[in-house]
Amino acid sequence: MASYRTVSELPQLIPVFPLDGALLLPGGELPLQIFEPRYLNMVDDAMAGDRVIGMLQTRGGSRARPILSPVGCLGRITSYAETSDGRYLITLTGLCRFDTGEELDLRLPYRQVRAKYERFGDDLGEDEEAEVSAAARSRFATALKRYLNHRELDIDWATANDAPLEALVNSLCMGLPFEPAEKQAFLEAPDLAGRFEVLTTLLEIDASDPDDEHTSLQ
Repeated sequence: MASYRTVSELPQLIPVFPLDGALLLPGGELPLQIFEPRYLNMVDDAMAGDRVIGMLQTRGGSRARPILSPVGCLGRITSYAETSDGRYLITLTGLCRFDTGEELDLRLPYRQVRAKYERFGDDLGEDEEAEVSAAARSRFATALKRYLNHRELDIDWATANDAPLEALVNSLCMGLPFEPAEKQAFLEAPDLAGRFEVLTTLLEIDASDPDDEHTSLQ
């Protein structure tokens, strides 16, 4: 996988894949099934070049050409397979968030923008550490347990307890069935601590059923 040390090394002109509800975060892995001809074309072109695609959600506009959200995440294709019926199965690994800049009219079937990475240079650093108090972790664990019970979902608690905070928070943000606007809030949180707070708050809002069972994430 290509290693980018600074934002100046990242591709500036990138293809984008608008997909509401699909969240890619730096360091996260997002599996995708590609079947629309325009996006098959996009993957072909990406594989022939830097292997990067910008994941974006939308905020209104027409179905044919929705308005792109102001912040997305650049991902690199790290897994690729083609099915017998012509679909592509790919995995994007998140590299760095970007501000959505000018959209270019290059007469391609898919959309391209100039990505502005300057605000998100820390995404290319080492795994992020966040100062989270024991009280905040306890609040988060309680909220997560109630949310999962309310939604009738489950996770591997042993794995969750042992996971680094960044990996756990990012996997929950990407994997749990939050609304597109909520997922966008995760993406736009300034750092891991901010994302942790947004996640905890949304878990608490969603969980309406009380649950007094003790769950450790300390």
